[in-house]
Amino acid sequence: MRLDIAVARPIIVAMATPYQEISGTAVKRAASGDTLLPWRGLLLSGSLGLTIWAGLHFAFFDTIARSYWLVGLGLCIAALSLLARQLPVHYPHAVLGACNAVTLLRGALMLALVTPLIAGTERGWPEFAVAAVAAGLDGVDGWLARRSGLISDFGARFDMETDSCLALVLALHALADGLAWPFAVILGASRFLFLAAMVVAPWLRGPLPERFSRKAVCALQIAALVALQAPSLAGAAGLGLLAATGAALAVLASFARDIHWLWGQRA
Repeated sequence: MRLDIAVARPIIVAMATPYQEISGTAVKRAASGDTLLPWRGLLLSGSLGLTIWAGLHFAFFDTIARSYWLVGLGLCIAALSLLARQLPVHYPHAVLGACNAVTLLRGALMLALVTPLIAGTERGWPEFAVAAVAAGLDGVDGWLARRSGLISDFGARFDMETDSCLALVLALHALADGLAWPFAVILGASRFLFLAAMVVAPWLRGPLPERFSRKAVCALQIAALVALQAPSLAGAAGLGLLAATGAALAVLASFARDIHWLWGQRA
């Protein structure tokens, strides 16, 4: 079973979804031509991300046919192209910062996991380790943004879509290892289904209040998916099934709460 399109399309769509608002500061900076420093940061971070992506392949996935590498490489290039297009318009700061560089690194780690996924190779500890590092760095980018004064809607959106794509890739890995498809859909595709629902229910586009519980559920969701990458939990038996069930229920409850709130706020 080939998963090339199933993996690639949601990742590209998520990162290409337009922002609801355009930063006036970014527009002014773009008009004045002061975009050199963020571009330098993107170039350096992108080069580092591609280097790490390639290094992981040569270290852990060298036995996989090179043709499978091309899908992940294509996604890397597509993601960098989308970032380059969004950066001058939506990013309000003069430097990219370590915060966004860390998010980009997380994206590179996530895309490294695409190759063994579409190749259908047996999961092992290297995949678990890559997933754990990608998940463990979540929160570091936000902390760096606050510490350096580089908080932005661009960075928040970049982080959120990276989380969503990581969840999708990990859920597909777990599905290939025997996780029941309802769990895979809830844990990996819930946000993409929510975005798709906006087409037929525009009131879902409304702004949501900040909630710590939403972030906590996201962390639980990713943690459960990372745990399912461990070879000892393949097939989601025992503790794996318990983790998947608990995380899926939390995700459903979180989305239900948000949808209920948006329904009450509709015009």
